[in-house]
This record gives sequence, structure tokens and C-alpha cells, in this order.
Amino acid sequence: MKPMRVLAMVAVLGLLAGCGQPEVGSKAWCEAMKQRPKSEWSLQEAADYASYCALGIKDPVGSKAWCERMDEKPKGDWTASEAASYAKHCVF
Repeated sequence: MKPMRVLAMVAVLGLLAGCGQPEVGSKAWCEAMKQRPKSEWSLQEAADYASYCALGIKDPVGSKAWCERMDEKPKGDWTASEAASYAKHCVF
């Protein structure tokens, strides 16, 4: 019971922290990155853009395949943003 409370709290905090900004890897995020000058991208943003948007190596956040992959990943290995995204797209 306690791990579920922790996961729920992490998810809520992640949702509150991410209000107003599209999630990394989502279609909205890819579109926003296309509009932003590449000179303003961080190295991590460029790598994420390549993985999610340009090359399609990773499943888009919130897709059925992404939710299934997260189901298989040990919950202890999830990041806070992954937990929030999972709660937003796969649970509710």
C-alpha cells in the first residue's frame, strides 16, 4: 500500500510541475521543438528530438506501446516524469 502512495504522490507532483509544457516525446513537444531555433536546443533536447520525432526510435509518450513498455519496466527504475506521464496517459 505504501509504494502506491509514493507513486501517486510522485505522479501528482510531476503533473503539477509539468503544467503548461508539453511532455518530452509527445507530438505536441515535437511540434514545439520544430518551431524553436535549433541553436537554443540543449544536447538532451536534441537527443530526445532525434529519438522521438526524427528517427522514431522510441515510442511516443502516452502511446499504447509506451504504456506497455512501462508496464514491463520495474517501477523502481522509473523517473518522476515517467511516473507522471504513466499516470496521465495509461491510468486515467
